[in-house]
Amino acid sequence: MHTNYRALATPGVQGLQPYQPGKPIDELARELGLDPAAIVKLASNENPLGPSKKALAAVSAAAADLCRYPDGNGFNLKQKLAGRYGLSSGQITLGNGSNDILELAARAFVSCDDEVVYSQHAFAVYPIVTQALGARHVKVKARDWGHDLEAMAEAVTDRTRLVFVANPNNPTGTLAGKSEVKRFLQRVPETVIVVLDEAYCEYMVGDDMPNGVEFLADHPNLIVARTFSKAWGLAALRVGYALSSVELADVLNRVRQPFNVDALALAAASAVLDDEHYLELSREVNRLGIQQLEAGFDELGLSWIPSQGNFVAVDVGRPALAIYEALLREGIIVRPVAAYEMPDHLRVSVGLEHENARCLLALKRVLGN
Repeated sequence: MHTNYRALATPGVQGLQPYQPGKPIDELARELGLDPAAIVKLASNENPLGPSKKALAAVSAAAADLCRYPDGNGFNLKQKLAGRYGLSSGQITLGNGSNDILELAARAFVSCDDEVVYSQHAFAVYPIVTQALGARHVKVKARDWGHDLEAMAEAVTDRTRLVFVANPNNPTGTLAGKSEVKRFLQRVPETVIVVLDEAYCEYMVGDDMPNGVEFLADHPNLIVARTFSKAWGLAALRVGYALSSVELADVLNRVRQPFNVDALALAAASAVLDDEHYLELSREVNRLGIQQLEAGFDELGLSWIPSQGNFVAVDVGRPALAIYEALLREGIIVRPVAAYEMPDHLRVSVGLEHENARCLLALKRVLGN
């Protein structure tokens, strides 16, 4: 007799689809017989500069102790983060990427009788963790592709336990300003946990830029989630962190897996925090890349969403999946975002100048412009 193991899963898990990451270069090379060196991947919002030399040196040194478990408390990294943000180490929770932080918050505070509020077009992990726990989704309609924080505050009820806010948002790149975030936090009851997901915060430019750290003292129900995967260039090592009150950090650490951040990741993250030159270069390359992509989309007559991340969502004027597949045959990997209710958009990560140029040229050919 064949057992249907999916049917044995909880109802929430039964209805989930596995998260689909951006297609890897090696996979595309195998599928289409392409030279991996000729493929441009602009699908996963990775840092195109490669890792910091300081991070590489730290990983090399730490590799000598691969037989040892890592520091389960991440003492050195927490000390550096605490100094950087003017917090105590007790306010910091380390995660296996910021995705881990998002899941820790949900597991710690949400049960099947509760509600989780998040925005339309927001990061896919929010509905995934909500459904896995059997909680009720409350998806609030977006405004101009971004979070409508006033409507999200109004959506909070007595059953709400958690609100996810991505700022800047992935995949739209939209941003809620400091004053808007402040008003939102003032409206949310202290009994409701707010996760401010700032994975792309290092890329923000302009006036009225929000900084979740500045809200922590007045909002003990706030968790600020950040990552080393983007501007800091450590996506492969999976290290993120939460900044919060000591009380919230204590709760998160009760459900955190032992040794959830490995020794190489701890070493690299600690080292890269000393590499301000790398961070500034990452920001500058991103600023110029955003301008290059936007100008290229304009030349092609395509509309795009202004972005505060390291990517641009572009409307190709037709169902985007066919354009995505045609770009794959050109050796260009971008990201379709139909799953985010954006069927005509592609999300294009910022690459190096020549990579952006190749993408734009391939897009022109595929669109027949």
